Amino acid sequence: MGVAGSSEDQNEDHLAIVVVAAGRGARAGGGLPKQYRDVAGASVLARSLAALHRAAPQATIVVSINADDGELYARSLASLPVSAQARLRPPAFGGATRQESVRAGLEVLAKERRRPSVVLIHDAARIFPSEALVARAIRAAKDHGAAIPGVPVTDTIKEIAADGSIEGTPDRARLRAVQTPQAFAFDLILDAHRRTAEAGVHGLTDDAAIAEWAGERVFVFEGDVANMKITSADDLAAAEAKLVAELVDVRLGQGYDVHALGEGGHIWLGGVKIAHDHGLVGHSDADVLSHAVTDALLGALADGDIGSHFPPSDPQWKGARSDIFLAYAASRVRERGGMIAHVDATLVCERPKVGPHRDAIRASLAATMGVSIDRVAVKATTSERLGFTGREEGIAALAVATVRLPLKTP
Repeated sequence: MGVAGSSEDQNEDHLAIVVVAAGRGARAGGGLPKQYRDVAGASVLARSLAALHRAAPQATIVVSINADDGELYARSLASLPVSAQARLRPPAFGGATRQESVRAGLEVLAKERRRPSVVLIHDAARIFPSEALVARAIRAAKDHGAAIPGVPVTDTIKEIAADGSIEGTPDRARLRAVQTPQAFAFDLILDAHRRTAEAGVHGLTDDAAIAEWAGERVFVFEGDVANMKITSADDLAAAEAKLVAELVDVRLGQGYDVHALGEGGHIWLGGVKIAHDHGLVGHSDADVLSHAVTDALLGALADGDIGSHFPPSDPQWKGARSDIFLAYAASRVRERGGMIAHVDATLVCERPKVGPHRDAIRASLAATMGVSIDRVAVKATTSERLGFTGREEGIAALAVATVRLPLKTP
């Protein structure tokens, strides 16, 4: 049938990606769909999205999710670099099968003012799509209209009967293990998906099969053996080990901040609003703890301090929530391909008592930075009534952040 023609509003360089993340992924364990499980400080989905964005920063991305996973999805985005978040469209809501979920994502893209010319369709469970692999996928889609990555099969394959006996031994030289991203001319694969839906054809397990059903010839380009799929708990462990092994530049950053106590009826600590008989004084919300953690992250990157990125002389930050600053610093880590391994923070104050709020503060900081709560420690101490903290004139906070970066980080 060939590749569908282009329209006037179609740009041959306009690339889109559909990421399939609507499955339940129970085999990976942990009580969460595998795409939301943590791997080296970020969710599987966030890792996949970040890798795709690095490989194709110009691409528009639509994620197809389960309708019940909106909160999990939103939390996953916190660990994405800001530049990657900017390329995301609102999520599509997938169906009971992968086939339905992909079509939902394609239909979102079909409503774009600038219709894509090429679309890559990728499983969220594959978090290692390399720049070279994505480049091959884009080229193959432009050359052939329908193409998928495949790697040679190294094991001997047997066809077996219902009773377990061998019926045949295919020539493995002609076999390929298929991966994603699968690559297509957008109109071609959208039309194929619509036709299968109209015909009531279900159970096709990948987009190549859908294109084949629609009469298209699908080509195979060189895949990547490192482009593993996370299915089980063992796969999660292997993926984390691979990621951590690449982040060998270990940095420590420290942060320190002080804010005076003044009039008010509450204070903000680590993004949590706590009732108090005074308020903290500052240009923003004066969240002394978030400020210290922000400086610790920026210090680990040798990237200035909070004042150089968010000057208190700038009126746009007057009264601003400090989680904006902290999320920005965390994003700076990920923009450089790194991860936040651990944050250890200490508050110095006579009051309020931090203990009752400790876990809420940890959870808030973790959510803002896009890491799991077990990577965040919050402690508190008094100064035994000595100094400005002892006189309850102000609150101080100290933080240490451990950040892991690729060795090639500039």
